Amino acid sequence: MDMKRAFVLLAILLVFVSVECATAQGQGSGKDPANKYDVKKPLPGTTQVRAVCKTKASACFNTTLTCPSQCPDRKPKDKKGKGCFINCSSKCEATCKNRKPKCDGFGSLCYDPRFVGGDGVMFYFHGAKGSDFAVVSDNNLQINAHFIGSRPTGRTRDYTWVQALSVMFDSHTLVLAAKRVTNWDDKVESLTVKWDGEDVSIPTDGEAEWRINGEQREVVIERTDETNSVKVIVDGLVEIDLKVTPIGEKENKIHNYQLPSDDAFAHLETQFRFTNLSELVEGILGKTYRAGYVSPVKRGVPMPMMGGEDKYQTPSLYSPVCKVCRFQRDSSVATL
Repeated sequence: MDMKRAFVLLAILLVFVSVECATAQGQGSGKDPANKYDVKKPLPGTTQVRAVCKTKASACFNTTLTCPSQCPDRKPKDKKGKGCFINCSSKCEATCKNRKPKCDGFGSLCYDPRFVGGDGVMFYFHGAKGSDFAVVSDNNLQINAHFIGSRPTGRTRDYTWVQALSVMFDSHTLVLAAKRVTNWDDKVESLTVKWDGEDVSIPTDGEAEWRINGEQREVVIERTDETNSVKVIVDGLVEIDLKVTPIGEKENKIHNYQLPSDDAFAHLETQFRFTNLSELVEGILGKTYRAGYVSPVKRGVPMPMMGGEDKYQTPSLYSPVCKVCRFQRDSSVATL
């Protein structure tokens, strides 16, 4: 075998191995086709929902999937229970999944604030209280986060949490935010939702969901608990599991946040699942979904830090502008 041919075969082998490793580690590039399916009547004699996959670009096309008996419905009557997740885009399976954000899972954004990237690497991002940063910025999607925080006496940086998200796509802006709360009560709604600047009320009865058809895609927001917890689906772009939660008194003391007694610092815990991200996706979280991305954070330390505040800061929660942002809003669309 000549040297040139040997190098070609070695390159092909390396590409194959890297793809297999990415799949095994759950990296992915966010390029799964849309998860399309038609719901059919339950399996005879059971309550197990069935679905026929309609994702034409997938090997699952026209395959019938049946929800497991442990989670027979996509929306369990007990919203705290697991729901059936139908995956027609990559795995051709129906599995049971929690309907709340998993803060240790891929694509999560929780705590003060802690990310787990699309590469599975955990890192913290400081930011600054009262500021806004691009979490994801791609050709057709921008997600910004508004940070709240506090700086105790003697500390040189803020403690920060994500209080609001804006999801920008097509000509629309969806905002999900935690209200300022003095005394936290799980039974009181502390989540606000706005669609293109107008308040949205998510029903609590029936399907317990709100949906709307934009020019190019459907948007669905459904409750996953009686209050403060929802699932957001922007067709063909992103799914978000989101929960509003406070900083408890015990947590405040353990971390010495020194928070004021009249503010529970209600904030968001979120987990994202993306569809059709480009190879050049940007953002604090977005760039971790790039093929071949290598995280710069130091492994094996208690709080691995990700820098880049200057690159990802935006003028407002509603602005798609930052030093590396890619999203281009139609110039005819009015800002909020």
